[in-house]
Amino acid sequence: MKRFIEGEHRNQTTLLPGCLDDYIAEDNPVRAVDAFVEELDLKQLGFAGADPATTGRPAYHPGVLLKIYIYGYLNRIASSRRLEREAQRNVELMWLTGRLAPDFKTIADFRHDNTKGIGNVCSCFVRLCRDLKLFTQAIVAIDSSKFKAVNSRDRNFTPGKVDRRQEQIEESIQRYLKALETADRTQPAEVEAKTQRLREKIATLREQMQRMDTIREELKQQPDQQISLTDSDSRSMISQAKGSGMVGYNVQAVVDAKHHLIVTHEVTNVGNDRAQLSKMGTAAKAAMGKQRLQALADRGYFSGPEIKACTEARITPIVPKPMTSNAMAEGRFSKADFVYIAKDDQYQCPAGERAIHRFCTVENGMTVHKYWSSACPRCPLKAQCTTSRYRRITRWEHEALLEAMQRRLDRKPQAMTMRRSTIEHVFGTLKHWMGSTHFLTRGLQHVSTEMSLHMLAYNFKRLIKLLGIAKTIGAMRLAGA
Repeated sequence: MKRFIEGEHRNQTTLLPGCLDDYIAEDNPVRAVDAFVEELDLKQLGFAGADPATTGRPAYHPGVLLKIYIYGYLNRIASSRRLEREAQRNVELMWLTGRLAPDFKTIADFRHDNTKGIGNVCSCFVRLCRDLKLFTQAIVAIDSSKFKAVNSRDRNFTPGKVDRRQEQIEESIQRYLKALETADRTQPAEVEAKTQRLREKIATLREQMQRMDTIREELKQQPDQQISLTDSDSRSMISQAKGSGMVGYNVQAVVDAKHHLIVTHEVTNVGNDRAQLSKMGTAAKAAMGKQRLQALADRGYFSGPEIKACTEARITPIVPKPMTSNAMAEGRFSKADFVYIAKDDQYQCPAGERAIHRFCTVENGMTVHKYWSSACPRCPLKAQCTTSRYRRITRWEHEALLEAMQRRLDRKPQAMTMRRSTIEHVFGTLKHWMGSTHFLTRGLQHVSTEMSLHMLAYNFKRLIKLLGIAKTIGAMRLAGA
């Protein structure tokens, strides 16, 4: 072919380059992967097989398999079968492993058997970032996102789903019984085959009804009244992004506000974030090595006890309060319209009257104080305030902490914008890498391992972006020295 760039003939003998290293450029990220794993003490990190057995067939060193996984997740290759193929044909992986090509089961078993070790490697990388002084700002964003599990919605059951399914089965049985009665009445010879099929369908539906009864009894033994048949640890959760339910896991993450590095993460099967703020904030403070920390989170994390726990742990939370006032929704005054006067321990209502302290009580384990005014029955604004005889105001004993946090948010109105720009793109990037199926493994423990590899790959790319390949490799070798 004339006037085109032509390649070499397939049978052409070549001499150079004869060294595999010549195929890998100096700025290739695979060199950073190699440097990072070589400096790890895999035995101390808890990897199985770090000490070779004295008998039997020699095994692959865990460092080789760890390199394969880190390379795979950096390049959006999470399947063990795909990694097996890449090890046989990918020049970068050949260079990384020394031309070793483990089979897919060996690769999959490594991820399955080294949950603790892989999690520790993820923590080691965060410590490396801390040693490089990348966490100087001491401001983090906390958020969560729902990730799909290997469990369809049809194989997840709650009491409500069982009731609806049994209603559908009962309707189908009645429909088939009517069709069977009609067929028996007409009695043409050619309908006999149809009659047999109808009887088989009815028998199948009755077996399904019995199965639903069995599942209903099993649900009574579950603390959260929920069963997943494929992945027993996964749970049905509401996905706000889609406006519908999904069966999966709730992944918590804490991201540094300056360089957008993932500081810590945790995979849970609890669908809400109410009890996660102090736990994630404390874990982030320890990982960053900070005495104090400022944590930004959305209103899904708002919880009085959690905010109190953060304050006691020297974490400054900034979380907006949920706007869930029934009175406001119905066009009446909300609690925000009542001004608390601390020196008198009273509230001033919109009509100018004082709601005084009446008594204390304990609700949901929290000590709360009750206030109301004696002027409520004759107040001209009563219709705009309450439908009861008195407008009662509830105040938690540590309400001052919530008011102080609201003042911080008022002084820093850009805080929620910072939170969104810091952490939400992280989850978007991870889901883009993982594809539509999200997790490939089953069970909370193994799903956590899979997420640790994704988080490690994300931080790896961020560090290379911040420092470049040469400085990243130099930092890794210096940390291991």
